[in-house]
Amino acid sequence: MGMREITVSGHNLTIHELEDVCDSATGRVLTGSWLWDSSLLLSRWMAATRADDIRGKSVIELGAGTGLPGLTAAVLGAERVVLTDVKALLPGMERNVEANGLGERVEVRELVWGSAEAEEEFDIVLMSDVFMEVETMEDLGKTLKRVCRNNGSESQVWCSSEVRQWTYACLGELLASQGFRVVELPPSPLVPVSDSDDASWDMFSIFHLIPPLHDCHVADYLVFDFEGLGDT
Repeated sequence: MGMREITVSGHNLTIHELEDVCDSATGRVLTGSWLWDSSLLLSRWMAATRADDIRGKSVIELGAGTGLPGLTAAVLGAERVVLTDVKALLPGMERNVEANGLGERVEVRELVWGSAEAEEEFDIVLMSDVFMEVETMEDLGKTLKRVCRNNGSESQVWCSSEVRQWTYACLGELLASQGFRVVELPPSPLVPVSDSDDASWDMFSIFHLIPPLHDCHVADYLVFDFEGLGDT
C-alpha cells in the first residue's frame, strides 16, 4: 500500500496504509488499514463546510482506520481528538499521528463498539464507511449514545459512506434498535468526492445522525423515512 499525501483545505497530511493487517481471531483482512474515498470525502466536507464548528471542540472518530477525518479535525483546530478502532489497527493510526506531528492533540485508543470502555463524552463524533454489517449496528448505537455529550443534545454526529446495497439496511437497524434519526445532507458542489475520476456524489452520502433525545432543526436537510429498510 505505502504512503499517500493528502491535501485538505491547504493542509498536507501524510497517511500510511498498511498491508496484511488481519483480525487475530478470524484471520479476516482488516480493510480499515487502507484509505477509502469516504474518509477523504468526509475530511474535505468538514474543511469546506464545518471548519468553524470544529475549532476548539473535542472530537472522537469511531472505526477510524487510518484516521484521516480525525487528523483533519485536528488541523482544522479541534482542541482534542481521539481516534478509535480495534487493537490491530492502532499501530497504523499511531504512525499517522506521529507522521503529521499531531501527538499533542491526537490520542489513539482501542474501542470495541458496545463495550463499556466508552465513558467520555465529545462535542463531535466522526465516522466513515461504518455501515457495513447490519448485526453490528446495535453495538454502534450503544457506543454513540455513550460518547455523545448530554445524551446527544450537545453533540454533532457526522458520517460519510459509499452507498452500497446494505447501507440503508444498516441505517434502518440503527434507527430501529437505538432510536436514532438519520438525516442525509445535500451534496456540496464545492467538495470533490475523491481523487478518482470515477467517483461522484451519486456513489456517496454524508449523514447526520441525531440521538433519540436530541431535538434538532432539520429544515435544510433531506430527511429519509427508513421504515422497512432493515428488511431490504
